[in-house]
Amino acid sequence: MTEPLAPQFDPQTIEAPLYQWWTERELYRVSADAPGERYVIQMPPPNVTAVLHAGHGLTYTIQDVLTRFERMRGAKALWLPGTDHAGIATQNVVEKLLAKNGQTRFDLGRDAFVEQVWQFVRETGSTILDQLKALGASCDWSRTYFTLDPALSRAVREVFVRLHEKGLIYRGKYIINWCPRCLTALSNEEVEKEERDGSLWHFKYPIEDGSGFITIATTRPETILGDVAIAVHPTDERYRALIGRNVRVPILDRLIPIVADDVVDATFGTGAVKVTPAHDATDFEIGRRHNLAAIDIMTDDAKISDAAPERFRGLDRFVARKRVVAEFDQLGLLDKIEKHRNAVGRCYRCDTVVEPKLSDQWFVKMAPLAAPALQAYRDGRLTFIPEHQGDNYATWMENIRDWCISRQLWWGHRIPVWYCNQDQAGETRGEKRQTGGCGNIMVSRDTPTQCDKCGGALRQDDDVLDTWFSSWLVTFSSLGWPDKTPDLAAFYPGTTMVTAPEILFFWVARMIMAGIEFMGEIPFSTIYLHGTVRDTQHRKMSKSLGNGIDPVEVINRYGADALRYTVVSGMSVGTDLILDPADLDTSFASGRHFANKLWNIGRFLLGHLESGAAPLASIDPSTLTLADRWILSRAHETIVTATQHNERFRLNEAAGAVYHFLWSDLADWYLEQVKPRLYGTQPGGDTARAVAAHVFDIALRLLHPVMPFVTETLWQRLPNHAPDASISLAAWPVSTEAPTNAGAITDFESVQAIITAVRVLRAEYGVAPGLSVNVTVGDASKLAQRAIDAEGETIRRLAKIESLSLGVSSGPGATKVLDDGTKITVPLGELVDMDKECARLGAEATKLDGLVVAQENKLANEQFVSRAPPAVIEKEREKLVSWRTQAESLREQRRSLGCAD
Repeated sequence: MTEPLAPQFDPQTIEAPLYQWWTERELYRVSADAPGERYVIQMPPPNVTAVLHAGHGLTYTIQDVLTRFERMRGAKALWLPGTDHAGIATQNVVEKLLAKNGQTRFDLGRDAFVEQVWQFVRETGSTILDQLKALGASCDWSRTYFTLDPALSRAVREVFVRLHEKGLIYRGKYIINWCPRCLTALSNEEVEKEERDGSLWHFKYPIEDGSGFITIATTRPETILGDVAIAVHPTDERYRALIGRNVRVPILDRLIPIVADDVVDATFGTGAVKVTPAHDATDFEIGRRHNLAAIDIMTDDAKISDAAPERFRGLDRFVARKRVVAEFDQLGLLDKIEKHRNAVGRCYRCDTVVEPKLSDQWFVKMAPLAAPALQAYRDGRLTFIPEHQGDNYATWMENIRDWCISRQLWWGHRIPVWYCNQDQAGETRGEKRQTGGCGNIMVSRDTPTQCDKCGGALRQDDDVLDTWFSSWLVTFSSLGWPDKTPDLAAFYPGTTMVTAPEILFFWVARMIMAGIEFMGEIPFSTIYLHGTVRDTQHRKMSKSLGNGIDPVEVINRYGADALRYTVVSGMSVGTDLILDPADLDTSFASGRHFANKLWNIGRFLLGHLESGAAPLASIDPSTLTLADRWILSRAHETIVTATQHNERFRLNEAAGAVYHFLWSDLADWYLEQVKPRLYGTQPGGDTARAVAAHVFDIALRLLHPVMPFVTETLWQRLPNHAPDASISLAAWPVSTEAPTNAGAITDFESVQAIITAVRVLRAEYGVAPGLSVNVTVGDASKLAQRAIDAEGETIRRLAKIESLSLGVSSGPGATKVLDDGTKITVPLGELVDMDKECARLGAEATKLDGLVVAQENKLANEQFVSRAPPAVIEKEREKLVSWRTQAESLREQRRSLGCAD
């Protein structure tokens, strides 16, 4: 691991071999009896068929940064990986593969189809885990779980049975979200609402006695085929006299009653609503209260069923919508059509418009589980970052609805319920779905072989459990529960949950409920919900929009460290990450440039440490120069700052602090200052090498969680490390490693200010880079005098100064006044053509004066100010202030040169 560094940084040559080296040494494997305080992050298990996308790149990088940080701080740090069987998603993928061969799952049958899915998972399931390794994930891969593993399947059954025994799982008819494409129920959280422009149709229903009409408004005319009533608010004066009377559904010739119900919003539409209990959740409740029938007019694939008149049967729901509207129009009963914007639910997997549908499904009663989980937040046991996400959590918990957990799929955890198929005469009847035979229903942890009441044959429920029913248990099921294992004792509860806000309710909230219910305590105490990866138009990256970024492509082009630094530094708490999928070079420029800079710093420094460097503790403090004391003090400050920011999840600020230290403090200033000592042209080389090696070691350790590959590569080549040591297991820097000296910071900042002032003057007046200048320091403060006394040679060398003197400058020159009042003057007589320079400055000032006048007139124009948006006006005012400042600066330069007016 100690080959010489290549001249150019090439991540492809170091990252894969380095990860293999980490893996072979099992650096991230952690045993239950390992020392240290527990720190556990549960990886949100990616779908087993998934590939890495931009969101993964962000969330898994953050998790790895936090895990590496705590591991280096001595914690028993476990980042627990796993994959999710992803019922709908995985089944869809395999069904599409079958379709290419002209087959469906029904052609294969259940057992053969499930085996086909298993085969696909075995062939492709490791893809995303391999991609995570390329990202640098420091998981304990020996613990990788799959949510359909036998151990986790056992936990799923145990939970189902326990909840059923407590009366918290039940089967019943209810309005559920149905995906006609996936042919399965969806939970409310699996439905993505999309605001879109639509229509609100107003239809007239004739009153039975011919005395008039009542007009209803609906966004789904096709469901008129299932109407069984019209509802109005009991206090609505417009309809009070009609309550209890009947109206006729025109295209059906069906008489239906007008009922009064408090749920009706009298301000929506006409204040009269059609009631279709089989196709709307609110209507279903109205139907229950008023004893109304529920007519299911739609098949599972969203075609009109035989419950409708023959002319509608078999029509697609949206074709039927047009037919219903047309027939009302032909009858003269289409009152009007209004534009209407409403939220349309879509399947989160296939984007199909979801259909509310009355169905027999399995549910979990959530209110009893939600109450203690809500209390944990109110008691302060749960912390959300950012804080406002806690309010979202509380609101959802306060309004929680029962969870539909059954899915009409074949891939997944089959519901552990069995129905007796044996009738009293001993006949087996396979056609009965629920009770059949003796009517016995068995819910069991183990697979029963016969009915425990009559000994008859059994048939297991055909449905599988919602994917989230297994993943809400992983904080403890992945550690061996329901057995009381050493792992469970050592690593539960976990510490931090890091994920996207989109699965706060899908997964995070449910894990909290499950942890309290089955383990007696919350599964983690801190929930960090990071932002979303968006494009430059602030749209969420998605496959459908074609605006995604492939992290694997980024890693292949720029390296994992470049990707990791870019996503960490580019997003603060509570904000989104903006990247341009059309310009990866620009999007990941900061990470690429920083990795290259770090490599170059390492090459330079390591080239001067080939003979070794003494430990800092062995260096006589009296040999430390002002620059040495300053860089050690800055290292001290950076340790404190980076540590505090990491602890507060301000990872971007922690990374920024280390970036500034390495690029500015170390590379731009300290290494430039110590070059004569490193080259041997000045005494003090041993001290310089010891200090440089020490602070570089600190910086690499501080940066390691964000950029693990390049930091490991450079750190291993520093002197004073044990052979085969890894920075991954090195101690996180503590402030006592770098002695601090406030006076050194102040004094060296004065050195920097003087050098910067001279550099600015040289640039402003076009002094050729090869020319040395004379500098006079006037009205020098005590601070400036100390700086010159301590680092005069550094000032002369870095600012390219021929002579540096204290006193008053004679003749025309360029001057900068420092914050402490010290005047830095560079005589320019022999360096520039004074007449030409005066003319140039005057011309630029005159041009700016013209811009100022024009801008003043623009902002004085009442028509412009009254019509322009406030943001535009503010921008124009900022321009005016900038141009005035620039013009005055140019005039000041002319005065300092003694230019004639």
